Amino acid sequence: MQTTQTTNEGLKRAYLITISAGEIAAKIDAEVQKIAPQVKMPGFRPGKVPANLVKKMHGEQLHAQTLNDTIRDSVDGLLKSEELRPAMQPAISLGEDYAEGKDAEITVELEVLPVIDAPNTDGLTLEKLVVPVTDAQIEEAIAGIAGQNKSYKDAAKTKKAVDGNQLIIDFLGKLDGEPFEGGAAEDAALVLGSGSFIPGFEEQLVGVKTGEEKTITVTFPADYQADHLAGKEATFDITVKAVKVETDTVIDDEFAKNLGLDSLEKLQEIMKAQLEQQTAGLTRTQMKRALLDQLAAGHDFAVPATMVEAEFEQIWEQLQQEAAKEENPADALQQIEDEKEDYKGIAERRVRLGLLLSEIGQANGVEVTQQEMSMLVQQAARQYREEDRERFVQYIQTEPMAAAQLRAPLYEDKVVDFLFDKAEVTTREVTIEELQAAIEAEEESEADKAKAAPKKKAPAKKPAAKKAPAKKADTDKPAEPATEKAPAKKAPAKKATETKPAAKKAPAKKPAAKK
Repeated sequence: MQTTQTTNEGLKRAYLITISAGEIAAKIDAEVQKIAPQVKMPGFRPGKVPANLVKKMHGEQLHAQTLNDTIRDSVDGLLKSEELRPAMQPAISLGEDYAEGKDAEITVELEVLPVIDAPNTDGLTLEKLVVPVTDAQIEEAIAGIAGQNKSYKDAAKTKKAVDGNQLIIDFLGKLDGEPFEGGAAEDAALVLGSGSFIPGFEEQLVGVKTGEEKTITVTFPADYQADHLAGKEATFDITVKAVKVETDTVIDDEFAKNLGLDSLEKLQEIMKAQLEQQTAGLTRTQMKRALLDQLAAGHDFAVPATMVEAEFEQIWEQLQQEAAKEENPADALQQIEDEKEDYKGIAERRVRLGLLLSEIGQANGVEVTQQEMSMLVQQAARQYREEDRERFVQYIQTEPMAAAQLRAPLYEDKVVDFLFDKAEVTTREVTIEELQAAIEAEEESEADKAKAAPKKKAPAKKPAAKKAPAKKADTDKPAEPATEKAPAKKAPAKKATETKPAAKKAPAKKPAAKK
């Protein structure tokens, strides 16, 4: 086997691997000797079939499989001997004029990951904007809970029910005069106008009084979840046991106990913790964006075009999906089309930050433990049906790319936390509006710096009808750190009947980094 480098430009590399016909033939002969004892053929005792007959019977299949294996081993050897770190799966092609008995010429094209100088993480300064939780905010949050847990009291028996009143009813549903399963209830609570019953049901009860009996006719929706009722006309015999009117909810210990808590004070503690948690997430977003902005400003290096293109394709697909949901899809699509080059700059920035964070993490011993990884796998597996969860776990265990993609968001968060600890952090109290404004300002600033050809950016806040879906592609989301030692997937061997293998392109690695 002979290897010749044909391209060495920037991060691009290309090689020509020549595998002699004799080497391929020798490997085929070795494979024949290996399988011959298992071959059965009429007229021969098991294991006694001559090698030349085995080769004649299975020669085409053996040649294709051996060629695939030899190419795969050759590419693996090339990556190891040249100490290459592919940014994406190498493109592998077999010369078009190849035929059995001839030398095989293999072209290998790839981009390598850049060599990043030791990242400078000294001198980082960050301002942490915190929003103190006030008593007024806690009271407002509890009032919201009270509004969702309304209280009702009995109205006068002469009162006619209107929207907003609660009815306590018994009902019996019938199809063609016969009761149907699931169509009866006693002491059912129904707030008129809530839309909790099928269309037409509540409307016919407006004006009823306590003690009144009434039969109504309704038609179940065509898409009703119960197939035996979908689109069917039914009657309901209804007895109104009470008409109730809404009463003011008293927020006290009794109210808290109705929610399963010991006291109002405990409820206040819980609400304060929840509000602090909500604002803490925004604070982290603001700090992270400021951190990444500093890192991006302090490090500039070439990034693999293939990674940038893969990242851009994902951004572009998301933008198009968001634009299609807008009130004026054509306008939204045209807007992102006008800013297409800007998003290519954003993709490049994401890739550069992903590589940089990975390099920082590795240089400082940041890692995701096996226990943490197991928890990630189990959490992800819960998204699947129970019978598919084991297969998902096996997939993650056997696919390095998939495991790296699952690991990446947590790895990134741990690197960011490491940098937070190194940075000089000052704290300033702000309002929630000021914190949100700071995040939006940082988002616009980062996007502007990521643009290859700066142009006026759409405002961060727009009316719903004109909202730019572009905001979904914010630049604080690094591409998945490719240097987190996820080995490139080998080129899969094709079916034995094929003679021209092609490497499967690995998907771009990209974390769902928290914003």
